[in-house]
Amino acid sequence: MISCGEHADTVCSAAPDRMKSKPLTIGNVSVGGKLPAFFLGPCVIESEKFVRRMAARIAQICATEKLSFVFKASYDKANRTSIRSYRGIGVEEGCALLGDIGRALGVPVMTDVHAPAEAEIAGAFIDVLQIPAFLCRQTDLLHAAAATGRVVNVKKGQFLAPMDVQNIAEKLESFGCTRFFFTERGTTFGYNNLVADMRSLFWVREAGYHVIFDATHSVQRPGGAGDSTSGDGALAPVLARAAMAAGCDGIFMEVHENPSRALSDGPTQLPLKQLPKHLRMLKAIHAAVS
Repeated sequence: MISCGEHADTVCSAAPDRMKSKPLTIGNVSVGGKLPAFFLGPCVIESEKFVRRMAARIAQICATEKLSFVFKASYDKANRTSIRSYRGIGVEEGCALLGDIGRALGVPVMTDVHAPAEAEIAGAFIDVLQIPAFLCRQTDLLHAAAATGRVVNVKKGQFLAPMDVQNIAEKLESFGCTRFFFTERGTTFGYNNLVADMRSLFWVREAGYHVIFDATHSVQRPGGAGDSTSGDGALAPVLARAAMAAGCDGIFMEVHENPSRALSDGPTQLPLKQLPKHLRMLKAIHAAVS
């Protein structure tokens, strides 16, 4: 057990080292391996043609840069700010489509699930089931995701301290799931903003868990545009570089061919044309600090 003590910096002194030496393999992607892991793709499936095109273009870029990646996209954005916001194409159609894309390109795929029934459906098609940040402590959802036998990615809630992930890890382990990791996506103090604390990456890894940094969601301004979320997309690569230097296991970034026309999270998605230069920089930083 980790002793959190009165101050956060006491976490690392008593933390186990049980997972840091064991990379988590997802297809051809290694979380905690010699190269950084990348989780890349658009926020949501806008259409079949769109998501297939995005996956193929990202795969081509990553192949050129000699990097493996997990393709991500959501079939349903269940936590949109407004009732008028676009949500997606639904769990059954979306998961089948993502599974087909993964098989066609030879890459693992990831999507978020919002209820136990969705986890069961996704488990038939998806390599990594992602637990949304606001649902990270939902025991039944964690249980259902674990029961699929798939890798589980838990986004740390914006309301949790880094050391709180241990309680989530204990739930997953009690359900027989040992192949999981966490994603840091910033902390909210209200007032339409998030703060990315790089210490969180250090503490989660010192606790013995693999951790990814979500660069694009960390620069959101939730509800910042009134009936939609705004954000500081230009800062996403800046925070990604800082996170890689802090020693995280990889980077999650939402990528879009034309963010200004995106149906979800346009202000924070990385323009596809910028992806190659950022991957090269992040790969170099990882090599320098490993």
